[in-house]
Order: sequence, then C-alpha cells, then structure tokens
Amino acid sequence: MNEVKSIQSEDKMHPKFLQLIFVDINGVPKGMEVPISRYEEAVEDGIAFDGSSIPGFQGIEDSDLILKADPKTYAEVPWEGIARVYGYIYKGDKPYWADPRGVLKATLDELAKEGLTAYIGPEPEFYLFKKNGSWELKLPDAGGYFDLIHLDKAREIKREIAYYMPYLGLTPEVLHHEVGAGQHEIDFRFDEALKTADNIVSFKHIVKAVAEMHSLYATFMPKPIFGMPGNGMHLHISLWKDGENMFVGEEGLSEFALHFLGGILKHAKALSAITNPTVNSYKRLVPGYEAPVYISWGYRNRSALIRVPAFWGKGARIEYRCPDPSANPYFAFAAIIKAGMDGVKSKEEPFAYVEENVYKMSEAKREERGIETLPSNLGEALEALKKDKVVRSALGKAYDNFIAYKEKEWESYLAYIEENGLSGDTKKVIEWELERYFHI
Repeated sequence: MNEVKSIQSEDKMHPKFLQLIFVDINGVPKGMEVPISRYEEAVEDGIAFDGSSIPGFQGIEDSDLILKADPKTYAEVPWEGIARVYGYIYKGDKPYWADPRGVLKATLDELAKEGLTAYIGPEPEFYLFKKNGSWELKLPDAGGYFDLIHLDKAREIKREIAYYMPYLGLTPEVLHHEVGAGQHEIDFRFDEALKTADNIVSFKHIVKAVAEMHSLYATFMPKPIFGMPGNGMHLHISLWKDGENMFVGEEGLSEFALHFLGGILKHAKALSAITNPTVNSYKRLVPGYEAPVYISWGYRNRSALIRVPAFWGKGARIEYRCPDPSANPYFAFAAIIKAGMDGVKSKEEPFAYVEENVYKMSEAKREERGIETLPSNLGEALEALKKDKVVRSALGKAYDNFIAYKEKEWESYLAYIEENGLSGDTKKVIEWELERYFHI
C-alpha cells in the first residue's frame, strides 16, 4: 500500500502526459494529450491535428493544422498529475489566421512597435450549482454580497480554488461572495494582455475542476437565472511605455488615457458583439442590475459603461464594465485594444461624462447628455460589428468565420423562439440557452 502511494506521488511530481491547449472561436479550451516525451517536438515542430470539427476553424476539405507549444506557458496540474501548455496554431509554416491566441498576439505585436504594452486585470464572476440531473438549478447557498460565514457555504471551495491558482500561474488577490445566491468572484493579479487571456482560460478550468470535486457545477454563463444578477467580467486596462503608466495624468487620467477611453466609447456598440458574444449576454445587459447598459463614463461611477477607479501612484486605469465571461478573451482583448488605439490616433474626446446614477435619469435627460444604449440583443450587436471597420480589423481574417458562426447562433435562437411561441425580445432564460451556454 505504501509502495503504491509512493509511485502515485512520484507520478504527480513527474508528469507522464502533456495537454496541448488552444481555444476555439468561442474561447472554449480544446486540445489533445501527448506523452511528455514529445514536449520538445511539440515546441520545435508542433503536433498535427484535424481542425475540421473545431467551431470556427477549417472546413473538412482543408483541415490539417499544427499546434506549436509555447514553452513560457508550461505548468503542471497538481490535481491531475499531468502537465499542460498553451500554443499557437499553424497551417503549414504560417500562423493560422483563425487562431484566437495568434489574433491577439498580432495586435500586441503592433502595439509593441509603438513601444507600448497593455496590462489587463479581469474580475470574472461565476455561480456554483448543485447537481440534480435536470435544468432546475439548485443554489447551494443563500449568501449575498460579501457574506462570510453563516450564508456562504462555498468559502472552503473558493479557498481551494485560490490554493490551486498559483500552480497555473495566477496570483489570487480577493475572494468574496457576489450579490447573487450561489454567486462568487475571485480576482487575480493583472498581467500583460496575452498572459491575462491565458489566465482567464486557466481560471475557468480550475473553478470547474474544483467544483466537480465537490459534486457541484460551476458556470460562467452571463445570465443563468432570470431575476438573479448576471455574471460579468469587468476589465481593468492600462497601457505602459518604458516602465511608465501612460494613463497617469497630473490630475486624473492623462490625455492619452482619455483618448483611449474615447475610442472604446466610440466603438462600444460593435465591441459588444465580441465582449458579449452570446444570446444570453443580453439577458444580463438590462436595466435594474449592476450590468451597464448606457454608453457613458465617469470617475468612480459604477452605473457607467467605463469607470475610472480611485488610484494611487502608478495605478491609473480604466474599468470596462460590460464584458462577460462568455467572451473569447483573446478576441475581446484584441478588439478593445484596437478600438482604444483608434481613439488615441484620432484624438477622440470621450463623450457622455456622467457622475450621476444613469439608471435613474429620465430618457430625455440621457438624450440631452448624449448617452446612447448598447445593443439590446446579439442580432443588433452583430449588425453594429458589420459596420465598424476598426473593430472588424481586430479579428483579421478570422472576422468572416466569427460573424458567420454568430449569425447562425442568432438564427438558431430565433427559430427556437418561433417554434415554441415565445416572444422574440423575452428576457427570460430559456432551455435553448442553458443547453448551449451553461458549460461556458
């Protein structure tokens, strides 16, 4: 018995298998396992695979792709006793144009030519549900915002998640119960944009794995329950050059930061198709909850689309509040950076500054202040994206695949609504959404 334990311990210390990970067009992790002995081959030559069944990738007639491991992302998964590594996808000897990680890298390479580095810190929220073999969602606790002991039954689970995070390169910072019963948030330290996108994928994997260990389901679905708060993923963004934060101004934000912010506001409607890319995303973006609906900005104002948090020293940043965890983080970061830099280049002045609660304003007052509204559904968001050359360009050649995939998704939803005699603008969360998005 002791000998078996010793061997198992040794196996975990020396992984025998390696997971090669990439994401599909939806940001869902995909991959394959190879013996650890093929690690060097995976880095230098890559491992071939068939991309025809990956959502948003090649057609069956031309589907041979290669995944090359990025050694900077190597980590060992302690609860499975294997190693894992992210990579870039190639077609032949050239980067594959539909690889989301490659799309973000291309954007960051453009940024680097100007001496700039983007740093992003995310705040992904999630729900924990009891397993019961049906779509009747059972909440495991009745806690509320920042509840600690009596109501938050998942505090030990959150600690376990935080314990595992450093193994995969994440630094946990704050753990707390969110507003919804069974809803939680664990913030982790900001990093360079590519590393943060990887970290979001890793974080979701850790949360789901630990939940499974406790016979629970974890979901990052934007709005799993009608009438309950949705899951957001606020993004804290800053750009740096030569070790200096370009967002720091003499009083408040710098001109550079204000122009970057102005670019995001200008392109906000098109951006929503990428930062909020599901039918269910727009069940979260409704008045009455904390999710922002109105295109505006302000200092400290949590009802605005973009908030400027109080900061000290070099901590100047903007908080973009509409994104949700269903977003492909690689596409989302590329699009946000592209939109912001368009504002910098055109010296876009931010509009719709407000320090009042936008939700309590009359429609006439919002119109007077130039405060517009985000798209109310995925169909409207896709139409806005089609008209926005800047945001489209962020996806490069992957844009055609993205728009075609998402239009089919929207059409499928509308067909289901019609077949079942439901209202097209319903904000109720229906079974079609749960089946499609619950495992996000």
